[in-house]
Amino acid sequence: MAGLGTLVNVFAILVGGAAGLILKRFLSKRITDTVMQGVGLAIIVVGLSGALSAAFIVLGETVSSRYILTMIISLAIGALLGELIGIESKLDAFARFCEKKFARPGETGAFAQGFVTAALVFCVGSMAIIGSIEEGVNKNSDILFAKSALDGIIAMILSSTMGIGVLFSAITVGVYQGVITLLAIFIAPYISLELVTQISLIGSVLIMSIGMNLLKIAKIKTGNLLPAIFIPVIYYLIRLLV
Repeated sequence: MAGLGTLVNVFAILVGGAAGLILKRFLSKRITDTVMQGVGLAIIVVGLSGALSAAFIVLGETVSSRYILTMIISLAIGALLGELIGIESKLDAFARFCEKKFARPGETGAFAQGFVTAALVFCVGSMAIIGSIEEGVNKNSDILFAKSALDGIIAMILSSTMGIGVLFSAITVGVYQGVITLLAIFIAPYISLELVTQISLIGSVLIMSIGMNLLKIAKIKTGNLLPAIFIPVIYYLIRLLV
């Protein structure tokens, strides 16, 4: 059933996030700050491992790079489009709207940070994209089921440090993965392993940027870089038509 994996994913985030809110009551700020640093480091490692596996290939005793130029061009064009559209500011605006309606006293600011951070973590990874494509093309939800288990744990950790805003990221996940699944049904004949690998590479780089933001190494507008994920798709389709 197309869409089942995404529904399970949304449910897992809500359950994990709710568990994290309960856990939050028993944690001091000192503990939550240290946990957040650990999460930031883990996210960077996950992104780095994904980027290395996609960008480099081992042939015997030789290591060759691939898709580096595609990644650079995609990030540059994606950043331009993201800034013109203002994706990050729109995510923040939606978070602020939800914050006014649902945030608890004292969570102002933390709500938006939790929502935006969680939404990006759950959406830009390769499992979100590849899993949604697999579900749309082959009606196989196994990847999204595995992602659901991971996201549930991550949601619990993030909500225990960032609050209820993390739960509302489930809305973004439902829309994002649902749209990709629907599109995959129609563009299935044009999807190749090469294309999926390029998308995974860019997604992994964006995951690293999220970890850097959490550790306050840099302030990267990851939301405005999201269009970069779809630049290889556009290029691939143009190449097929031409």
